[in-house]
Amino acid sequence: MLYQHITDYCFKEHTQTHGITRTQTDTLLERLAPGLAALASRQNAKANPLLDITERSNDLDMISTLARNLRRRFSNIIIAGTGGSGLSGRTLTSLAPYQQSPALHFLENLDPDMMDPLLAKLELKNTCFLIISKSGSTAETLSQFFTLLEYAGSRLTKAALKEHFIIITTQGSNPLRNAAQQHGLHILDHDPDIGGRFCIFTNVGLLPAALAGLDIRQLRQGALSVVTHLDNAKHAAECHPAFGAALQYAFIEQGVPITVMLPYAERLATFSSWYRQSWAESLGKNGKGSTPIRAVGTTDQHSQLQLYLDGPKDKLFHMILLDRKGTGRPIHAPVADPELGYLQGKTLGDLMAAEQKATLESLVRNQRPVRLFRLEVLNESTLGALLMHFMLEIILIAQLLEVNPFDQPAVEEGKQLAREYLLKGELS
Repeated sequence: MLYQHITDYCFKEHTQTHGITRTQTDTLLERLAPGLAALASRQNAKANPLLDITERSNDLDMISTLARNLRRRFSNIIIAGTGGSGLSGRTLTSLAPYQQSPALHFLENLDPDMMDPLLAKLELKNTCFLIISKSGSTAETLSQFFTLLEYAGSRLTKAALKEHFIIITTQGSNPLRNAAQQHGLHILDHDPDIGGRFCIFTNVGLLPAALAGLDIRQLRQGALSVVTHLDNAKHAAECHPAFGAALQYAFIEQGVPITVMLPYAERLATFSSWYRQSWAESLGKNGKGSTPIRAVGTTDQHSQLQLYLDGPKDKLFHMILLDRKGTGRPIHAPVADPELGYLQGKTLGDLMAAEQKATLESLVRNQRPVRLFRLEVLNESTLGALLMHFMLEIILIAQLLEVNPFDQPAVEEGKQLAREYLLKGELS
């Protein structure tokens, strides 16, 4: 079974070292049982679309065909979308970071310093623009869209313009869809029942993934393996996401307010960003939640590990490790230098393996709570499973925190204020 290979939980001596008892986790799992049953029986209306989409396949041929046509036609794709609208595709395409064509360029930040240099180096006739906004009213994405539309429209004929834009937004009247229809642009429907941070298995994430040459069926199959595991669990204790949610809630209650995602794989660096957004936006409500930290090994050994090992004991670590031994290019260290003997005959993967093992052991020796996920391989299936696992953990821990994981009420205030400042011209 795929899923069993990525759920190697190693909380070394956590009952003694970190004060979390089996009685505590059992009590929390009992509290989760009704919510878990509701998920398995599809009685959680807001979560159902996330689970059900893993079984869908009738949309995959269309996504694959469109991606294949775009790959033949264009050498550059600019993807404009903020939050989950951009991060979903970037998380999946990070699995294939070195694809040559088309090159994918994500415009997730409105920063004006980003767009002009990008447009200056691309040839318009070989560039397609993918614009993503569920609501169709996100100010940042609308502004990018109108800017790109004017840029392309002033250089292309009206007929050619239609070939250079793909829009993903919900059905019905909204500013993005209305403008796209006026210009005759190609529009794909955004799933109305799946919010931005959870839309990674919809066309929002899968179209960029297909453009990068990834197997989108395997992405969904990996997610489905986790849903099947949930459906088949006879008790909450047998369900890995439920146990993870219970344990994390216990640490929050114990005064551990920070959760650190630390994969030892550059291809999972953006997965850490996805986790950070999903965790923060879903759980940070009503004075509750914990603070997610994005990290990646080995890079952050040299920027954060000092704090992790010798700073406050206020963090729970999630380490994701791959078998690196013997992989990568050989290290050709000078044989004559005795100080470099430890590198002789080793590969880059050997050093990676040693460093990830050393970090794990250092955290354990310094009595820092660590969850360990071991991946036999990192591919579409395992990434799909990881994503669905943490989606379910978030939904379940939200039940313990008694918050709604699917809304984001506090964010709306900032959006409204930004609109007011623009209308009033109060920009400084």
